[in-house]
Amino acid sequence: MWIDNLEDVLIGANVCLSQGSMLLTGNHDYTLPDFPYRLGKIILEDGVWIGAQSVVCPGVTCLSHAILTVNSVASKQLEPYKIYAGNPAVYVRDRKFKTHEAAGL
Repeated sequence: MWIDNLEDVLIGANVCLSQGSMLLTGNHDYTLPDFPYRLGKIILEDGVWIGAQSVVCPGVTCLSHAILTVNSVASKQLEPYKIYAGNPAVYVRDRKFKTHEAAGL
């Protein structure tokens, strides 16, 4: 896991940052000739899961219990209790919880 904290990174309770995930708070503005940094804080609310080898870009907020799947790139806000995949990440389906009994635990 890599946290590039050129800007604030706020991480809520019970957040999972899987193997090789990256939180990137800075990027370059390629539209200007001097290629300056553009910074943006990252917020991961409670229960968020960032999958292995995934990237969260500057200025992105992942709302409560959102999931970014393996090898995906979040360049925009992830809505609560939603699952996202791809590059750029897009909504796939809702995140729904089972009871422990239904899961056989």
